[in-house]
Amino acid sequence: MNPALTLATAGRVLRQLAHDPRSIVLMLVAPSLLVGLFSWLFSEQEGVFERFGAPILALFPFIVMFVITSVTTLRERRSGTLERLLTTPIGKGDVIVGYALAFGLMAVLQAVITVVFAVVVCGLTVEGTNWQLGLVAIVDALAGTALGLLASAFARTEFQAVQFMPLLVFPQIILGGLFVPRDQMPDVLHAISDWLPLSYAVDAINAVTGGDAEWDVWRPLLIVLAFTVGCLILASLTLRRRTR
Repeated sequence: MNPALTLATAGRVLRQLAHDPRSIVLMLVAPSLLVGLFSWLFSEQEGVFERFGAPILALFPFIVMFVITSVTTLRERRSGTLERLLTTPIGKGDVIVGYALAFGLMAVLQAVITVVFAVVVCGLTVEGTNWQLGLVAIVDALAGTALGLLASAFARTEFQAVQFMPLLVFPQIILGGLFVPRDQMPDVLHAISDWLPLSYAVDAINAVTGGDAEWDVWRPLLIVLAFTVGCLILASLTLRRRTR
């Protein structure tokens, strides 16, 4: 990998995103609006937002970054941009890491904005520290970014990329422990959930909201980070030279 080429790729992607206000709004504003809507919906039911508000901070950034990353990357595949890049001395690792840096920066901004909105505007309170809450949201958004980069390698159109959501995202929402604690699931479903990164993101969020010991927060976070790195490696290995 060449750091200069990696940073150049990241800069190019960020410049393209700067000319796409709809994507910027979707990444930076939509998650906060969804959290605000959830808070407003259950404002008359005491304790509901305090129970589910923090796990939702792990859910929305993951979904939004998956959609934006997979669709944007696939759009560049279809336009021939990636194919032209791969005819230059730039390596596949430079391309994937460059994309990851660009979308990762947006993921960090998104997570910070969403957490600040949830805490300051919606009044979300946790037993742990707010910076830990933000860290979990950032790591989860990065995981959604990495999974989106990987998914884009197996789709031919933007619609197909979105179609991966029922396969890659929805099962994680259902089995991640948001609706039913994982230790109360049937054994088979619990075993499946052990292989899903969103399960550990929810575990980390629950550890923060419960004020648990530091290792209860860091252990699931490290697992999500390992999943993120694994997805990036697989994405670089599946990056084809011919995109059309």
